[in-house]
Amino acid sequence: MANGHGGKREGGGRPPGALAKKTRAVAEAAAKAGITPLEVILEAMNEARSAGDLSAAAGFAKDAAPYMHPRLANVESNIKADVGVQIVTLPKDEAL
Repeated sequence: MANGHGGKREGGGRPPGALAKKTRAVAEAAAKAGITPLEVILEAMNEARSAGDLSAAAGFAKDAAPYMHPRLANVESNIKADVGVQIVTLPKDEAL
């Protein structure tokens, strides 16, 4: 811009992966309490399973899965192959 204001500036903004103050405060409070959301979900899953409620346990397991098993990325492939075919006819009396 002509007046030097606005727009993207080199080195400006929050670094990639940096946590906001509020996010950091919440994470630190959970760490001090000694319990994480995953631990709560797993505890509820185990209690439901012990009680014989497999449907509820499966629901908790589904909620916990993203914490433990990241999704695989979709990969699109665009493969082009030039395949040449050659047909050879052998005389009837000649065997392979």
